[in-house]
Amino acid sequence: MFEAPKPDHCPDCDRESNLNLVDGLDRRKFLQATGSVALTSAGLTASWWSTIAGTDDDKNPSAETLVKKLYESMNEKQRAGVCFDWDFSREFKSGINRQGLLRTRVENNWQVTDKTISSDFYTTDQQEIIRAIFEGLYAPEWIPRIEKQLQDDAGGYGKHQSIAIFGKPGADKFEFVMTGRHLTLRCDGNSTDHVAFGGPIFYGHAASDFNEPADHPGNVFWPQAVEANKVFGMLDGKQRKKALVETRPREQAIAFKGTTGPLSGIPISELSADQKEQMQKVLQKLIEPYREADRAEAMQCLKSQGGLDKCSLAFYSQGDIGDDKTWDNWRLEGPSFIWYYRGSPHVHVWVNVSADPSVQTNT
Repeated sequence: MFEAPKPDHCPDCDRESNLNLVDGLDRRKFLQATGSVALTSAGLTASWWSTIAGTDDDKNPSAETLVKKLYESMNEKQRAGVCFDWDFSREFKSGINRQGLLRTRVENNWQVTDKTISSDFYTTDQQEIIRAIFEGLYAPEWIPRIEKQLQDDAGGYGKHQSIAIFGKPGADKFEFVMTGRHLTLRCDGNSTDHVAFGGPIFYGHAASDFNEPADHPGNVFWPQAVEANKVFGMLDGKQRKKALVETRPREQAIAFKGTTGPLSGIPISELSADQKEQMQKVLQKLIEPYREADRAEAMQCLKSQGGLDKCSLAFYSQGDIGDDKTWDNWRLEGPSFIWYYRGSPHVHVWVNVSADPSVQTNT
């Protein structure tokens, strides 16, 4: 496994030497400064879009289309560095499953390859395609927030993120993976059966320091926890006893338990109508950052296992920052649906969603 460069303020994510961080590529600002017309969320010119998309009429190609364009633009040396067979396996230096598929790996801070996006390993046009893929996987209104997260955690976009492509884009199965500190992001064109987001993903943010204060100022993902805590505030005494669990699980514990495994916390099926309505708001807040196709796929996976009524919600008293009873750590879990929000000492969120509990991950 390639080790990610790590800022010196995060001992939780840091294990080795610290490196200076600089801002990554930002073509949008460059184009604005030079007066070019921004045609898409990536701020690319019409001629450039026609180059990567094939026609001047296709101004908004999908992320999957762009992955194919990126792959086709690579020379043999580049493919040898970042492109792998679908079932490529590697031995990892850390983690529980040290031998496993590189494609399904998920961690809080890692490099899937040692070729960073802003390095001269890629041409300027290829860097632009990667940026467009990246932006295409998020809801447009979330891109500034993701940029803030990357700036706070890794000095900006590009310098300390890397990518890999598994399989052959345009064939039956392929997957694009982007990783870095507090980032594992995927794009698979639905070639991974029964799985949302192309497989397990990770997001996080340390907005101010390693040990964030109780209200997590500036943390772009803290509103998700605020919404979840509204559910706890609506519970009666008996419900709270079920929902509140003393010890939180290991944060990488995102393997599915299926329909027979015990789920901690309070079953959503036991909530009242107004409490379930608030749970729907929590769910929408969780999937909100991502593109519409991935949101829809996650919802379909959840529906296939019986919806929220087959899930449980747990809040953990362990790691309550400030002892303020606003729970920083909580978990929404179903037979093959896990959204584990570990908010102490700063936000780490592990996501694993599938329609099939037999699908396993590699952490």
